[in-house]
Amino acid sequence: MQKKWLVGTMAATMMLAACTTGTSNDAEPGGNDNTNDSDGGDKILIVNNGAEPVSLDPQIAFESVSSAPLNNIMEGLMRLNAEHVPEEATAERYEVSEDGLTYTFYLRENANWSNGDPVTAEDFEYAWKRLVDPETGSPAAFLANLIEGATEFYEGEATEEDVMVTALDEKTLEVVLNSPQQYFLNLITNPSFFPVHKDTVEEDGSWHQEASTYVGNGPFTLTGWDHNTELRMTRNDHYWDAESVALDGATWLMLEDQNTAYSLYEQGGLHTTTPPADLAEELIASGEVDLYDQAGTYFYRFLTTEEPFQNKKIRQAFAKAVDRETIVESVIRQNQRPAGGFVAYGFPEPSGEDFREVGGDLFAYDVEEAQQLLREGMEEEGYETLPNVTISYSSGPAEHERIAESLQQMYAENLEVDVNLEVVESSVFLDRQRGLEMQMSRSSFIADYADPINFLESFITDSSMNRTAWSNETYDQLIADSKAEADEERRFELLHEAEALVLDEMPFFPLYFYNQPVLQHESVSGIVRHPVGYTELKWADLNE
Repeated sequence: MQKKWLVGTMAATMMLAACTTGTSNDAEPGGNDNTNDSDGGDKILIVNNGAEPVSLDPQIAFESVSSAPLNNIMEGLMRLNAEHVPEEATAERYEVSEDGLTYTFYLRENANWSNGDPVTAEDFEYAWKRLVDPETGSPAAFLANLIEGATEFYEGEATEEDVMVTALDEKTLEVVLNSPQQYFLNLITNPSFFPVHKDTVEEDGSWHQEASTYVGNGPFTLTGWDHNTELRMTRNDHYWDAESVALDGATWLMLEDQNTAYSLYEQGGLHTTTPPADLAEELIASGEVDLYDQAGTYFYRFLTTEEPFQNKKIRQAFAKAVDRETIVESVIRQNQRPAGGFVAYGFPEPSGEDFREVGGDLFAYDVEEAQQLLREGMEEEGYETLPNVTISYSSGPAEHERIAESLQQMYAENLEVDVNLEVVESSVFLDRQRGLEMQMSRSSFIADYADPINFLESFITDSSMNRTAWSNETYDQLIADSKAEADEERRFELLHEAEALVLDEMPFFPLYFYNQPVLQHESVSGIVRHPVGYTELKWADLNE
């Protein structure tokens, strides 16, 4: 199909004016002497971010709409390469002690911030301790629990000095772990472990909210931010590997509605986007869509402190009454796999087998069993009629509504239970879910780093990711034991035990494993979409 591509983003912005509004902020970042403007460069890639970032502060951002752009304007010690393997980035090299507990990173001499200042080991020490500082309140603080003293500091049982992250000199960082886990290098590619420019953060607490005050160290630098409309970034000439960056810049639009984004793509206002649910099956069949792996799971949470889901058998009944294959094949229609476990495919065991293949399907669609479990659960609770049930889902992509409606129909047909549906604005959905205000709610998990523990640690007691009020001492101990286990075979055995336990208790139930269906114009090359991680534009190019 021939498309007329728009020059820059002016036409795209005009088309969006009726849908979104924002505050103009086109000033250069503070102290940044990059003079490229993303509207005037020759190669400006236009992508859809889906929504306004919640934050571009690395230690606060912890969702894809923030982390995707953040991954391109910031960089950690390590970065995932095109083969999705961590390699040296801001760190030129690293050493590991014989016991696997001490990592020493040597930063590049030419690693600089977008304002020209050198990136120092102190910037990393400051950022990582800030991540676990209880005053920061980072939702990602738990990711650092491999670091000696980090959990204790976050929980108020130790001081900042007890966190074993130390700048030995301007370009040398030492990190001591509490157990020798091989996934540590994968872990620190996550944006939560990006450095921050210490002086900027201490001088201006709102530094991350506008392009004019933003200081980064990634392949691109933030040069414009029209809130709720678009982000603009240009190639960062201070970046240590600027020669590898082919694009002059990138514009990230903020369109929640997939049909609007697709229309803009068809008219030339987007170089790449996600196909809308209505058209996905047709576009996939036509060969216009590329399918990429993605380590993530779409699922539903139960609030286990609210009737009727305080009862395990009733939770199991609601899970087993759902035909996941029908949802994948008839509702979503984007070639996803039904999920029989929580951990997605793509995580190799020490034997080389896939974790999901070894774990198998941990629960099945079984209407008769679901009906029996519901009867037994209601008897245990003394219910003659089941308390009202409301399914909550967020606004935005149409599949959320379609899935909720499918669940409503399946419960009516399979359990003879009428449930209510509630749509919640996406801007407040997470806050309500974290506040334990929704009885049964949709959710999703995209892996933060390449290890099954990342999925399973979400449901330990008091985890910020739990959001079900479920607590189980045996489960907590299995996760704790796995994190302390140096033998990889035994560690994976513990993880399988934990997954089997949580899917028997059923504080949530998985529906399907994600993939990444992508529409992309033939002029675009070099975008790397990691199964675990975020979109990389560092190696992207445009040949229009």
